[in-house]
Amino acid sequence: DGSHWLSMREVVEMLQQKGHEVVVVAPEVSLHIKPSQDLVMKMYSVPYTQEEYDKEFQAFFHVSFEEGTFFERFFK
Repeated sequence: DGSHWLSMREVVEMLQQKGHEVVVVAPEVSLHIKPSQDLVMKMYSVPYTQEEYDKEFQAFFHVSFEEGTFFERFFK
């Protein structure tokens, strides 16, 4: 998920345009990968909800921009 998917989406679309069948395997809970009629998708379950995932992502994002060294922020 994340930047990997943003880069791969373009590759997947190019492969489809050339006639390849592409199957995207992704978790049910995701930041960017969403079911699409344009793609063959196989989703697998994960032990957390979208709400939990979003909450953790927001916490990570917030901590990433706090002041201090990595170690100061990590051990806070």
